[in-house]
Amino acid sequence: MFKKGLVLFLALVMVMTIFTGCAQPAQAPAAPAEPDPAEEAKPELSFGMITDVGGLGDKSFNDSAWEGIQKAGKELGVEPVILQSTKQEDYEANIGNMAQSVDLSIAVGFLMEQAMKVGSEQYPDVKFGIIDTVVTTPNVMSVTFKEHEGSFLVGVIAGLATKTNVIGFVGGMDFPLIQKFEVGFIAGVKSVNPNAKVLVNYTGAFDNPDKGKEIAISQFKQKADVIYHASGGCGIGVIQAADENDFWAIGVDQDQSAVSNNNKVLCSMIKRVDVGTYTIIKAYADDKFEGGKAIELGLKEEGVGFSDNGKNVSAEIKAVADKAKELVVNGTIVVPVTREDLEAFKPVEIK
Repeated sequence: MFKKGLVLFLALVMVMTIFTGCAQPAQAPAAPAEPDPAEEAKPELSFGMITDVGGLGDKSFNDSAWEGIQKAGKELGVEPVILQSTKQEDYEANIGNMAQSVDLSIAVGFLMEQAMKVGSEQYPDVKFGIIDTVVTTPNVMSVTFKEHEGSFLVGVIAGLATKTNVIGFVGGMDFPLIQKFEVGFIAGVKSVNPNAKVLVNYTGAFDNPDKGKEIAISQFKQKADVIYHASGGCGIGVIQAADENDFWAIGVDQDQSAVSNNNKVLCSMIKRVDVGTYTIIKAYADDKFEGGKAIELGLKEEGVGFSDNGKNVSAEIKAVADKAKELVVNGTIVVPVTREDLEAFKPVEIK
């Protein structure tokens, strides 16, 4: 009897345990883990630009380069990054900082050549671009221009437009690259006006408008009535001098007619730095980036030329300049590149 009661008691306990377990509320599922910001996907495309000294607002080289970057950014839906250099000592740090922020870093200016060599070797997994010089590191794509060819055309225009037969050239830093502007310009002048005298002076900088103005006024006092500058931000001063003293200025890199308050920009030598920066980014975006490759853009590639937004070049002079372009493109005229080349240059009749 006792055993039978014990068995019934144990059976009852087991049933109650089963029902009690069934009545327990189900546990809530665990909340999903918060995403780790460090593990979030990096943007598919990221790129930026390091300016040369003078920075944005030079209405010339840096501004033109940035236009190409912005154009690519709009097309690709990417907000580009910019770091501005105020002095040459900024170059290396800016290149390093940019390399840590984006996948493609573009430096604009031949003065950054050594800093780019250092940065590209320090960050071998980052892509780099450079404008106006060639760096052969395997992760750098370089774009240069035939500045002498574009300068030849504005030299033709200056040689035909001058009334005094005295013409000026204002360069920035006296380096081989800027000498290409000088040499091509003089060759163009001499091709159409062998009697013209060309005054040549350098500011020693690219960011000193006051110095540009001072030199331009000095050349004007020597009877120069057309002055071409290849001096970055210094050229703003050249154009101011033209406004105040009634002579013609010739702009560079971008059409600079809007810089003049009195429409004293005869024309501008267009150097499509924007095409250069855009070309590098497009190659990167299309997975066609070729490190170690150098691209050179001249008249044939529409990388240089001239513009006349101020409408100051007569139809007759423009026709001669257009013919000069044709002769350069087909190889009849080989524009000198160096001062030594200029000494040996024999002008070809443009007709």
